[in-house]
Amino acid sequence: MRIALYQPEIAGNVGAVLRLGACMGVPVDLIEPMGFAWDDRRVRRTAMDYIDHVEVARHADWAAFQAVRAGARLVLFSSKAVASPYDIVFAPTDILLFGKESAGVPAEIADECAVQLRIPMRPQVRSLNLATSAALAVGEALRQTGKLPA
Repeated sequence: MRIALYQPEIAGNVGAVLRLGACMGVPVDLIEPMGFAWDDRRVRRTAMDYIDHVEVARHADWAAFQAVRAGARLVLFSSKAVASPYDIVFAPTDILLFGKESAGVPAEIADECAVQLRIPMRPQVRSLNLATSAALAVGEALRQTGKLPA
C-alpha cells in the first residue's frame, strides 16, 4: 500500500500525510511540481519528527512516477467520482492517489486509474481536506487488507 499525492499545493497537508504514513507504515509518493518549496519549514512543523519514520519518494513529474510504480493498481480519490471506498475490495499493493487541493488530477490521469472513489459525505459540502481524505482512505484500505498496525 502506498499514498501518492499529485502536485500537492499546501505544505501543511503534505506534512500531515507524511505523519499519517509514518504512523500507519505506508510510504508516500510526492509527484511534482509542488506548490511550495520542499524545504519549507511548514512541512516539518506539521510532520514533526515523524518525517524521519516514513519512506518518501519524490518524482519529478507524472511520467517519472509512472516509470517506477511497477504496475500497481492506481486508486484515485476524487470529489468527481461516484463509487465509495466502502464498496470495493482493496489490495495490499494498491496506490491510493490524491490530486492537488485546488483541482484534483487532470482527466487524462484520472482515466489511467483502475478505480475512482469518492468518500461519502453530505451533499451540501464539496470535499474533505486532503489529509483527512487520505486518513479515511488509508484506514479503510489497511483494515480491509489486514495491515492495520498493532
